[in-house]
Amino acid sequence: MKLTRYKLGEILNVTRGASLSGEFYATEGEYIRLTCGNFDYQNNCFKENKSKDNLYYVGDFRSEFLMEEGDIITPLTEQAIGLLGSTAIIPESGKYIQSQDVAKIVCKEDLLDKNFAFYLISSALVKQQLSAAAQQTKIRHTSPDKIKDCTVWIPELSEQKRIGKLLRSIDSKIERNRQINQNLEAMAKQLYDYWFVQFDFPNEEGKPYKSSGGEMVWNEKLKREIPKEWEIRPLNSLITVKDGTHESPKQQLEGRYLITSKHLLSSGIDYNTAYYISAEDYIAINKRSQVETNDILFSMIGTIGNKYLVAEKNVNFAIKNMALLKTSKSMHIMYFLWLYLSSWDYKHYEFNAISGSIQKFLSLDAMRNIPVPFNYDIAVAFNKQVSNICQCIINLKEENIQLIKQRNELLPLLMNGQVSVNSDLSDD
Repeated sequence: MKLTRYKLGEILNVTRGASLSGEFYATEGEYIRLTCGNFDYQNNCFKENKSKDNLYYVGDFRSEFLMEEGDIITPLTEQAIGLLGSTAIIPESGKYIQSQDVAKIVCKEDLLDKNFAFYLISSALVKQQLSAAAQQTKIRHTSPDKIKDCTVWIPELSEQKRIGKLLRSIDSKIERNRQINQNLEAMAKQLYDYWFVQFDFPNEEGKPYKSSGGEMVWNEKLKREIPKEWEIRPLNSLITVKDGTHESPKQQLEGRYLITSKHLLSSGIDYNTAYYISAEDYIAINKRSQVETNDILFSMIGTIGNKYLVAEKNVNFAIKNMALLKTSKSMHIMYFLWLYLSSWDYKHYEFNAISGSIQKFLSLDAMRNIPVPFNYDIAVAFNKQVSNICQCIINLKEENIQLIKQRNELLPLLMNGQVSVNSDLSDD
C-alpha cells in the first residue's frame, strides 16, 4: 500500500469555537455549549456532559458555531491525561454550540475521507505529536495550528474509505451493544425497585406483597419500613468482600494488567490507560484478592460506586483501590447484589459513610458493613427472575471486550499500512 506524507493542515481545516460569556450560562435552554466533558476519551466517542448543571447557553452567537450531526470535534485543552487527540462525532444537529476549548475538523474531501480522519486524529502518531507540542501549563493546551502542523502518512482515498468504513462498523456495533445494555440495566433496576424498594415482590399467592396488605415493620437502621420477617444484613455476611493491593508495583513493558479505581468505568474496564505489572507482583496481589469471572469489582476511591460484573472469561488483571465481591462463589444471589449496589438504600448509606476531606473514599470496613434488606428466598427468586436479562448484559459486555480488542489491534496496522482492507469485506 502506498502512503503519502502530509501535514494535517494540507488535508483538513481546524477551527476554534466561540468565546462564550459566563453571564449567559444557564441550567436550561435551547442550546448546549460543548466542553471537554463531551469527550469519552477512553472509548473515543461523544458523551453527554453530566458533570455540570450550567451547560446551556442563552446568549447570542454566530450560526457557524452551531454544530451539525456528523461534525468531528477534538479538544484543545487537556483536562484529563490522554484527552488531547481524542475525537467525537456530534450526534444531533442544531443543539450544541462549539466553544473555544473545542476544535471542529473539516476534511478536504478530495484528499481525506471523513471516517478515516476520525481515527487518524486519534491515532497514536498524532496524539504523540500533540502531546510533545502542548503548552506546559497546569492544564496543557494545543491549538488549531499545532493540530494542522502534525505530520501523517495516509493511503489513497479509496483505501481510506475502506478503512474508515470497517472501523466505523466495529464502533457502531460496540455502541449498539452499549445502548442495548443501558436499556436492559434500566429494566433490571426497575424490577429491583419493584421488589426491594416498593416491596411488591410476589407473595405466596403471586400478588404484590405490600400492595396486597403485606405486614410492614419500621427499621431504625434504614429509617423506613420493611416487610415483616425480613432482616438487615451486613454485606460481608452475604458475600466475601476483599480489597486489592494498596502498593504501587513497578510498571512493566509486558505482563498482566493492574486495574485501579480510575480504570473502572461505568461501562467496564479501561485497559487503554492501565499498565502492566510483573508475574511476581500479579501472583502476590492475587494471593489475597484473586479476581474471577462473575465477581463484582467496586470502586472505593475516586468515582466511588462504579461497579463491574466481571465478564472476562480469562481474567488477566490484578486490582488496586477497589473492593472485590466474590459473587462467583455465590451466584444464587449474584444479580441481586449487583443491582443492590445501584439502589437507593446503598446510595443513602454511601453518602453517610464516605470519609476523607481532599480525597474521598469508602473504607473496606464501611464496604463490608453496608446494610442490605434481605430475605433469602426472595433474593434467590429475584436472582432467577432477572438472570436472563443480566446474562444478556454480560454476554454483550464480553462481545464488546472482544470487539474493542479487535479494533485496537487493527487500528495501528491499518493506519500505518501494514494491512489493508479487502474491498469485498468493506462492502458488507
